[in-house]
This record gives sequence, C-alpha cells and structure tokens, in this order.
Amino acid sequence: MNKPKPFAISKQVVWEAYLRVKANDGAAGVDGASITEFERDLKGNLYKLWNRMSSGSYFPQPVRMVEIPKPDGQGVRVLGVPTVADRIAQTVAKQYLEPQVEPIFHPDSYGYRPGRSALQAVAVCRERCWKADWVIDVDIRAFFDTLDHELVLRAVRKHTDQKWILLYVERWLKAPMQREDGTLAARERGSPQGSAISPLLANLFLHYAFDKWMERSFPHIRFERYCDDVVVHCISEQQARDVRDAIAQRLAECRLEMHREKTRIVYCKDDDRRGHYEHERFDFLGYCFRPRLSTSRNGKHFVNFTPGISDEAAKAIRRTIRGWRLDERSDKTLGDLARMFNVIVQGWINYYGRFRKSALRAPLRPLNGYLARWANRKYKRLRRHRHRAQEFVANVARREPNLFAHWRLGLRPDGWAMGAG
Repeated sequence: MNKPKPFAISKQVVWEAYLRVKANDGAAGVDGASITEFERDLKGNLYKLWNRMSSGSYFPQPVRMVEIPKPDGQGVRVLGVPTVADRIAQTVAKQYLEPQVEPIFHPDSYGYRPGRSALQAVAVCRERCWKADWVIDVDIRAFFDTLDHELVLRAVRKHTDQKWILLYVERWLKAPMQREDGTLAARERGSPQGSAISPLLANLFLHYAFDKWMERSFPHIRFERYCDDVVVHCISEQQARDVRDAIAQRLAECRLEMHREKTRIVYCKDDDRRGHYEHERFDFLGYCFRPRLSTSRNGKHFVNFTPGISDEAAKAIRRTIRGWRLDERSDKTLGDLARMFNVIVQGWINYYGRFRKSALRAPLRPLNGYLARWANRKYKRLRRHRHRAQEFVANVARREPNLFAHWRLGLRPDGWAMGAG
C-alpha cells in the first residue's frame, strides 16, 4: 500500500499548470531544456514533479540571469528565467494561492490580475486626471530586486494554511541566480522578474505595503497601480507634496525605497488650468499623459490633458520595425510579409491606438518606406527608381487596402510621404 504524501497536490492542477506554461512558451532555464524537450517524456517529467512537490523533496534549480537593455538606454533590467519544471511548479502554487488572495485585492490594482488590463488602468487614470489637477508619478527603486523575503512570506502566510506553498515560495525566493559564466549569486532579497509566481507575490506585497495603507491613510485620494507602477491623484500641489512624503516614509517602513529623482509631481494642465509647473507630463504603461490640442464635437479646438503613445514606446516600435529588415526580404511576397508582421502591428494598434490613435501615425509611417525599398530590391524594373517603387506599393494598397494592418488603420501609401525614417 502506497504511503500517503505529506502534501495534497492535485495531479490535475499540475497538468493545467503545464498547459499554461506551454501556452506562454518562454526561454529555457539553466538546464537548457525547452518546453519541447520537456515534452519528450511529458508523462514522466510531470509525474516526477508532482511526486517531489507532494513529498516535500522538491527543490528549484537556480534561475538563469538574463540582462535586457532598458528602453530608455539607461542600464539593464535583470530577468531570472526558471527552468520549465520550476515554471510549472510555480504555476501550480499560483493556481492554489490566487483564488485566496484575488477577492481581497484593491479595485484600483490592475496588474497581472484576471479580467484586468493595463488599458483599463490608463482609461481610469485619464478620467481622474480630468477631475484632479495634480498627479504623483511614483517610482519605486529596483522594486523586484529589493522585495523583503520576510515580509513577502508574512503576507502569503495570512492567506493560506497550505504549508507546501510557504515552503516552496521561500525556496523560490532564495534560489540563486546563475550568471552567464556559470557562477551563482546568492539572493537574500528580491523576486526575479521572469518567474511565474513573482507578479502574484508582488501584488500581494504591495496590497499591504501600499493599497491598504492608502485606503487607511488617505481614503479620499484615488490611485491606479499596475504592479509597481503607481499614479496618485491630488487636488493641490501641497497635498501632492504631503502625500508623496508620506508614501516615501511608508515604503521605507516596508524596506523599499522611493526613487526621489524619478518620482515627480505633475500638473495636469489644460485650457481650464492656468499657470506653469516644472512637470506637465508623465508616462504610464506606455502612454504619455500631457496637454494636447483636441477638437470638440462642435469642431472647437481646445487643450486637453490626455494620453497618447509615449515617446519611449514609439521609439521601441521604430527600433523593432528597423530590426525586421523588410527591404532585405526580397525572397518574400507582400502577402508573406503581411502574414509575418500583421499580428505584431495589429497588437500595437490595439494597445496604443485605444487613446489618441493619430499619435501612432509617426512610428508606423516608416513601414511604407521599407515596403518601397523591398520593391526596389525585389523587381529589376524598379531598381534605382524610388518613386516607381512607391507607386507600385501604392497601387497594391488601392487594390488590397486591407493587406497590411497599418493600411487598415488608414496609413496607406497613397496620399502621404513615405520616408523610411
């Protein structure tokens, strides 16, 4: 007779966790094994993982350090990539823990939560900027790198009596980081970005460190939080200064640090708000909130404080488009190029086109220039004839206006300049 396992973990939940990890794909961890390699003995690997988790003998491998350049070019963001097996194990724990904590989370917390999105946070932020004159754009210094393990475990302990969840969360938090040269870096604090359970732990930590504290300390002040990205709305500059200082003190109590240089008090200037202030714009979730010239339903022009794609996000789009090297893909047809890149472009349109869609024209306009260069290389009759190549692409757009996602947005190459930028 089989001896009962110390921890009751459902095999079905392990299977569902595997399906989620497979859907998310992702890079290999320190063992070099991809999801495809894990699947070569899928039944055996899943059983082994379940058996170890259920018996308490599961220990995660080190996480693989991956350095990603920050979009603003200032330094790198360090990701920690767990192995496939560890990602599945973390997803198992998440599936048990999330239903316990999700109902208690604050309504103004939007990051990595079922049924919530960044665009919802941007929409709510826009509405509140119209009602309150001032914003605190909060920046927490190196949040994921400095999370206090003791406080994270204390928060988890409040919401589960499953000892195995606490046991494994602690092991995941303390799993060392393996550098590219193979050396290991011990971790006494922080939760690596790239981990399947890190966003849930971060939300749970900030629920107590920030959301509940704001609710108690400043019940009438509204905010939006997307993981560690926070915007707070105030009715006066003095209130904004007082609340900013209180937030800094609260973060310090929770062993975090407010980045004083990057945390800004912003004046939400529009036609009804006179005067000037040092900061009159801020970025939030890929959108830049700033005064913009708008048109009313009656055709009247006015200045409105509203979001549009941020400069940083627009630069990232241009950089990505350049990296596609469309003009060098002369072995492909236009239909091939559309199939290869439409999903990505449509994703940009769906996200950044939700507010101030016209701001997307500038970063997407170079696509037509690259298509004209592609035609230059593809067809001998068009070589060294830039305008003929442009007209060729324009004629295709007239015949097939829905071929490319940006054409469907209205950025067709007939009627405006096509510089490749």
